[in-house]
Amino acid sequence: MRIRYALTTTAAATAAAAALGLAVAVPAQAAEYSSALKIKGVQYDAPGRDSNKCSGGNTKNEYLTIKNYSKTATVNLKGYKVRDAAGNTFTFKNSHTLQPGDYVSLRGGRGTDSDAKNVVYRQNCNFIWNNDKDTIYFYKPSGSRADVHAYTKKANDRDGNGYITYHG
Repeated sequence: MRIRYALTTTAAATAAAAALGLAVAVPAQAAEYSSALKIKGVQYDAPGRDSNKCSGGNTKNEYLTIKNYSKTATVNLKGYKVRDAAGNTFTFKNSHTLQPGDYVSLRGGRGTDSDAKNVVYRQNCNFIWNNDKDTIYFYKPSGSRADVHAYTKKANDRDGNGYITYHG
């Protein structure tokens, strides 16, 4: 609810300013993008001690969940991109379709992508999300933004479990 409240407040402030003919700077994470696919949540701090070893490490426990919020459209993830504030990028190179209401977990580490198990692996054993703060950018194949969220551990992860939910 914190995020939705902030979006509602920002939208109301923007509308009021527009009515007065004023320009308002809107934070990147407050913008709503016209995309069926949005970031549902992020496990930015993998449980346990961080180890980016391909064998025995825990990068597979760091993941981003992307959900298709459309009620009717099936969306193919091929060509979508995920990027962090430092510019680390992952592009969905293979077809992976999401039915309405379906989701996929984009995990670190190496593994076999599976539509049936709703998982895609980055095939990279390095962590992508910072444990203290970061920004997650999600881009459509056209290059336009589908969604974006900035987080800080202190402000957004009150229970300290390393997971943040965005679009419920």
